[in-house]
Amino acid sequence: MKLLQNQVWKLGDQYIRLVQLERLEVQYKAVTNLLTGEGTHHHVSKKEFCRLVKDATLLTHEEVREIWKDSPGSAEDEGLSANSAD
Repeated sequence: MKLLQNQVWKLGDQYIRLVQLERLEVQYKAVTNLLTGEGTHHHVSKKEFCRLVKDATLLTHEEVREIWKDSPGSAEDEGLSANSAD
């Protein structure tokens, strides 16, 4: 398994985002809602992290974008777009 910063994993009702990747350690944030970003930070060894995400599903960037897009109150729902210069 290739670990990269900012990967998002879905484990049950929780999302795990890899915040910082070092040679032997990983910092990640566990959240229940990707939109609010409220959650807890954790600092574990790579081995512990790999055990944690063993049964989790790695989300692609497109899947994460879909979660943001399909959420109520997203920028698109409010008539705003990321490309808007206003």
